[in-house]
Amino acid sequence: MRLCSALAALALAGCNAIEREPEIPPPPAADLVAYGRVWTGDTAAPWAGAVAVSGDTIVAVGDSAGVSAYVGPNTRILDNARGMITPGFMDGHAHFSSGGFQLASVDLRDAANPQEFIARLKAYAATRPEGEWIVGGDWDHERWVGAPLPMREWIDSVTPRNPVFVSRLDGHMGLANSLALRAARITRSTADIPGGTIVRDSAGNPTGILKDEAQNPVYAAMPAPSAAQMDSAIARATEWAASKGVVGVSSVSAPWAEIAALRRARAAGTLKTRVSVYVPLGDWRRMADSFRTGGAGDDWIRTAGVKGYVDGSLGSGTALFFEPYSDDPTTFGLLVTPEDSLRRWIGGADSAGLQVVVHAIGERANALLLAIFDSVATAHGARDRRFRNEHAQHLRPADVARFGQLGVIASMQPYHAADDGRWAGKRLGPERVRNSYVFRSLIDANARLAFGSDWTVAPIDPMLGLAAAVTRRTLDGANPGGWIPEQKISLDEALRAYTVNNAFAVFAEANRGMLRRGYKADLVLLDRDLTTIRPEDIGNAQVRATIVDGRVVYEAPARQ
Repeated sequence: MRLCSALAALALAGCNAIEREPEIPPPPAADLVAYGRVWTGDTAAPWAGAVAVSGDTIVAVGDSAGVSAYVGPNTRILDNARGMITPGFMDGHAHFSSGGFQLASVDLRDAANPQEFIARLKAYAATRPEGEWIVGGDWDHERWVGAPLPMREWIDSVTPRNPVFVSRLDGHMGLANSLALRAARITRSTADIPGGTIVRDSAGNPTGILKDEAQNPVYAAMPAPSAAQMDSAIARATEWAASKGVVGVSSVSAPWAEIAALRRARAAGTLKTRVSVYVPLGDWRRMADSFRTGGAGDDWIRTAGVKGYVDGSLGSGTALFFEPYSDDPTTFGLLVTPEDSLRRWIGGADSAGLQVVVHAIGERANALLLAIFDSVATAHGARDRRFRNEHAQHLRPADVARFGQLGVIASMQPYHAADDGRWAGKRLGPERVRNSYVFRSLIDANARLAFGSDWTVAPIDPMLGLAAAVTRRTLDGANPGGWIPEQKISLDEALRAYTVNNAFAVFAEANRGMLRRGYKADLVLLDRDLTTIRPEDIGNAQVRATIVDGRVVYEAPARQ
């Protein structure tokens, strides 16, 4: 009788044990949880309602109820319910330290006429010490009636104490005043410089306009910025980038001093932007030595690439084409770097294991670059090299397919289409111009697009680039339905080009570019849902907060 009772008791205890499942402990509390409509960039789970972050890492992405389990007493909550959350934007092509310097220099970009151009330089020069160089500017003569190129006589009388070399916004030509020409020893007897043009008047005297390689004597005459000046430029650049939701950039044609300044900023804890640095292609041996002894760097500062030039720019009339310019039949553009140097340098850099990115704008420049990339890859054998064509602006239809076939990344700047579309037709004519900024054709040919700004050539704000890619409206309002509208792409494709594809373009796709568990906590909170507003309003979206490595590096001021 006692044995039966004992067995019954054991059986009851077993049943109770089965009925009571052990409680699952809650996950560790996150440092930060952001709520909103989340575009993850992850095709397996493209949308979510919240993101949880611990340290520098994303620990959960999912519906708001599930992610709320990560909220603890010390968790910071960012409620963006009325807006949108995306992976942090990356800029695939920027001149980072130059952007920082320009933020403190004279702004000529929107000078509406020559008189305003002159007046702004006069006012700025009055604030500068005697002898200090005035640089930057980013003027755009296409805004002026008749689009005349400026001349040194315009500004000599208003800048008598300072050498001046102010660049056109594309950086492929600039205006020097007489003091700057004297410092560079450029006179009427100076021979033309290969890969560049010294523009002269009817008497043979330099007008002050120097194109592409002809700018080099002026650059050589300028004093190099001090370490303190470079540090200040990087501080301005990283703050500005964060305010626009940019968490990472490819800094191209970067001076070596920029690398040192980035490292100082990181050591001081002030760097808010991940930077992949690409020094000039001609310095590939020095970069190869650095890469061999110190490696490629890390997620903050990557030093394993070089950047070259095939040609100039369309705005300066120096992009290289097979046929002459429609508005100047005397020129086909310029081959800025000799072909034998391009082949030798690209081949050497590739052999050293460096990533090679090269500027090509005109159809002939792009065809040549693709051919060189193909021959180098064939000669050196298969490896994960990720060649990048920087700009790829004007492509013959026959060359479009080669991007996908060769695995060449098309590193493009959609804002340029909105800008150049105002006047590109006069340079190229009605037929050839239709081969411009062919985003749709490249994607359809299985090419990978990585978007950027070319800052300071264009604003670094990704919202403006997204709007340009999706609508293809030009800045002058003349194309409300889009300039070459068949080349529009979807918002999803444009977002991917600013995030997922840019991570791939710098070998960072394993832990950046998407909002996914285990990835770096780089994300942006926008003040509106880009998928529910009119495409033409995308450019008006504002950043509410930018988070890099789990740290809030920018918050918009509270609205009154």
